[in-house]
Amino acid sequence: MQEPAIKRVIAFVDGQGLFHAAKEAFGYPFPNYDIKKLCEKICLLNKWGLGEIRFYTGVPDEQDNKFWNHFWNNKLVSMGQVGITVFSRALRYNNVTVRLPDNKAHTFLVGREKGIDVRIALDIIRLAREDKYDICLLFSQDQDLSEVADEVRGMARQQNRWIKMTSTFPTLLQIILHMHMWIM
Repeated sequence: MQEPAIKRVIAFVDGQGLFHAAKEAFGYPFPNYDIKKLCEKICLLNKWGLGEIRFYTGVPDEQDNKFWNHFWNNKLVSMGQVGITVFSRALRYNNVTVRLPDNKAHTFLVGREKGIDVRIALDIIRLAREDKYDICLLFSQDQDLSEVADEVRGMARQQNRWIKMTSTFPTLLQIILHMHMWIM
């Protein structure tokens, strides 16, 4: 398996995961990132050829949250206009009850993405099988996707070719800290 001189990259982005990581790390209250600039910068720093960006997110129904429904739908349209492949699913809601310090119970509605990680995993495997990339640039911290890495490594051995999977989170956070390209 010879390492290719020019490495073709497809970026797979868990949009909600990226937003929540930035919110936790830096206090960002709003998902105002420019994923195209982030991917381009990471590829530039590593001398990789960015071929495609694929963005995945859950979107609330308009009846559940009109503001975030419109925000995400507009953001996805904007991304599509600059060549990003977008995939969205409706968020599913269920009640969650927590016990407060005073021992009272508090119940609230929580939206959850269903199927986003499965879609990312299927796309990573399908596009590796179709020899569409040499590097899978993964914007996700989901530990479930570690099994996908095992599948891709096995596929690389079967196809006798060089494939690398990399998670961007340490690199991404360094880039955000040192550059002002987070704002869209």
